[in-house]
Amino acid sequence: MTIMKNATDHYRSQVGGELMSIEVPEWETTVYFKQYSNFMTEQKIIEYHNDGKLAEALVETLIQKALDEDGKKLFRQADRATLLREVDPNIIIRVCTAINQGKEEVEADLGN
Repeated sequence: MTIMKNATDHYRSQVGGELMSIEVPEWETTVYFKQYSNFMTEQKIIEYHNDGKLAEALVETLIQKALDEDGKKLFRQADRATLLREVDPNIIIRVCTAINQGKEEVEADLGN
């Protein structure tokens, strides 16, 4: 096996893991998310964060990572303006915190 094959096999095994979730009673739903994502998913979130656009970074996190129980995205890019202007920011923060904490917990378990 090559190092690239080992690296991609490892990533696939992590991405294919169980979905985590957070109950969001205000939205009458459960938001699911994966513990891992790739650089393509993280890139736009990081760009917003580095530019000091924290609200946009949180909304991008929701758009990219919030899933239904079947693993399908709950939000689309077309939802961005509505999420920024018409949705309680405290709920968005709570959901994104759960998503990011899930990722941090996994990294801590791995010793990273």
